[in-house]
Amino acid sequence: MRRGYLSQYFEGVAIKRLRTVEVNADVSNQHELNGVRMLRSLLGDQRLTDYPANFLWLGGENEAISDQSSVTWYDSREKQTHRSSEYRLYFKKNDVMDLAQENDLMIIARRSNGQLYMIVAPYGSTLESQLLWLFGGAEDEVGFSFNFQAIEHQNDVEIDFAVRYILEELGIEIEEPEADYLDQCLAPYLQTGFPSTAVFSQLARRTVEVSAIEDPDNALLSWMEHEERLFKRLERHLVAHRIEQGFSEDGQTDVDNFIQFSLSVHNRRKSRVGYALENHLEELFKLHHVDYSRNKETENKSKPDFIFPNIQSYHTPTFPASRLTMLGVKSTCKDRWRQVLSEAQRIDIKHLFTLEPGISENQTTEMQANNLQLVLPQRLHQTYKTNQQSWLMDLNSFIGLVNERQTIVEVW
Repeated sequence: MRRGYLSQYFEGVAIKRLRTVEVNADVSNQHELNGVRMLRSLLGDQRLTDYPANFLWLGGENEAISDQSSVTWYDSREKQTHRSSEYRLYFKKNDVMDLAQENDLMIIARRSNGQLYMIVAPYGSTLESQLLWLFGGAEDEVGFSFNFQAIEHQNDVEIDFAVRYILEELGIEIEEPEADYLDQCLAPYLQTGFPSTAVFSQLARRTVEVSAIEDPDNALLSWMEHEERLFKRLERHLVAHRIEQGFSEDGQTDVDNFIQFSLSVHNRRKSRVGYALENHLEELFKLHHVDYSRNKETENKSKPDFIFPNIQSYHTPTFPASRLTMLGVKSTCKDRWRQVLSEAQRIDIKHLFTLEPGISENQTTEMQANNLQLVLPQRLHQTYKTNQQSWLMDLNSFIGLVNERQTIVEVW
């Protein structure tokens, strides 16, 4: 196990596609997976009876379902000493496996603490692409029998932005090794609470060293990663303090107050990321002397995140549409990327910036068909398939594009 790497969280995985007999109750109710040699490499030869397992079904946006259950790993021929072993993994009926379909991806992952994850991702989905990239599984090598991958050597990737993103999709909290430094950065807010998103983004940029001029792609990711660490560290302090105060009134537990507080924490997490991403992009545009308008109305009360060179040019009928650029910003695309298609009707080819790694080929093909160009930091391109990468645009190239159009506009 290496701290700061994937092996800190997982020691090995077994990957396969599900067969009809394993998921279709009309065909079989066996609730078992055959324990081929590859699965034995993960689970060993010792019997595991009612071993705790966390079942996860990862679909689209807000569609993750978990079920705390158990599995039994056993040799069905353990009393037949004259025959070779035949291991099977029995699982109880649960909500996750009820959703599983033939060809869905099944990953059995064993964490470094022995905890077992049973993960199902729909066939052809973005989550499937992300998980295969994370655990080093090549899509064309995944069949109906298990492949085993030890998390070591080339499969033991460093915990960077993309890895952190996918692990958090699995509900895994990342340990923060720089807690003392983060506390120093956050000292002014430990008593007063969260500042505005703009101020918090400024704090993140001030307390991490990057070259935003030479490498805007790396700067953007570094700022976002650092702000995420700062946010979660401050949130931990503030939530712990609130819990210590308790949720009671007149000696009675105030359930409504607790629920309201929990919702406020959840909503702040969701809204903050999008604002932070826009804040950091805006700072980069300023540093690179790019003219823009942010969140200005185009038509039908639509307000794209960024219009280049500015909203005045957009609303000038004689201004060439070929010199206009629109950039939508979504930290994660999921199915929401279609929202930008109706924005800025004068602009035929829309640009969308995201931080989501490994979006499925089905989704990116549909984006191309709808004249939508995906933009994301260069470091995240590696999480996409080779045939997707040639189409992707990085942030530095996008800045170059709008600067070129801006130069032509100045001449015009």
